[in-house]
Order: sequence, then C-alpha cells, then structure tokens
Amino acid sequence: MTLTAHAIVGAGIAAAIPAHPVLGISLAFASHFLVDAIPHYDYQVRSDSIHPHIGAPMRFDRALLLDFFSIGGDFALGIILALFFFATPTIWPLIAIAAFAGQLPDALQFVYTRFKHEPLVSLQKFHHWIHTKRRLREHPVLGVTSQVCFLVAFVAFVKIVF
Repeated sequence: MTLTAHAIVGAGIAAAIPAHPVLGISLAFASHFLVDAIPHYDYQVRSDSIHPHIGAPMRFDRALLLDFFSIGGDFALGIILALFFFATPTIWPLIAIAAFAGQLPDALQFVYTRFKHEPLVSLQKFHHWIHTKRRLREHPVLGVTSQVCFLVAFVAFVKIVF
C-alpha cells in the first residue's frame, strides 16, 4: 500500500484507543504488515539506491530526485490526512506518531539495504514474506480505486464505532 494508506490506518487504530497510546502506536506499526498482505497498488521506485531489494550505492541522479518527491509527498500526505481525519486538540501528537509508526516499516526497508544486521534482517524477511505477491501495478485504476475504497471504509468504521 502507499505510505498514505499506512499512515491513515495506523492513526485510525491509535485514535480508536487513545487511553492506551503505547498499544495504539505498537498496533499502528503492526498494521503495516497486515495491510501489505492485501493485494494493492504500489508506485514504482525508480532509483536502485533506495529500492529495498537492490540497495545499490547512492547515486544522486534524476531517479533519486523523482523518488524523493514521490515518496516524500506520499509520506507527507499520509501524515496530513491522518491528522485531518483523526486528530483532536488532545490527541493530535498521538495521531501523528501513530501515522508515522504505520509508515515506519517501509523506511526500515531502506535502512536494511545499508545495514543488514538483526533485527532488520528478520524484519525484512517477515515484511517480504507477508507482503502480497499479487500486485496491482499493471492495473493502476483498480489498484488506486481499491485503496481509496478501503480507506474510506476504514475511516468510516473508526468514526462510527469509536
């Protein structure tokens, strides 16, 4: 899923249990793996320097710049939307941290390409194992639409139930 989706799910989980912030943040982190198990659309990482399965030496080229803006924009949009949907004056820091926690496993994949030691090795193996093998990259309209529908349903569920 996109970083935006991971942020919204992580924040929604923490928003549902604000009296238990450590649990909420932990579940936000764990939710990343469950959401990645759902068939979904991922945008293409252009730079071999940050690709989680390649980890080539850093090359400051056009591909890296494009990835910086697409991944950075996705990251920022996720935090902003998570705050928009779930923040209140009293829990906005929790929502921001949980949104970040939901995105964190993807950032740790990049760290793994540079530092292949435990616990990152095990985390990367688990992340790769649980991640759906059915990608919707060939069907971007279906992939994006399904993610949007999933997120609308998820936000509605959290707002209605909690």
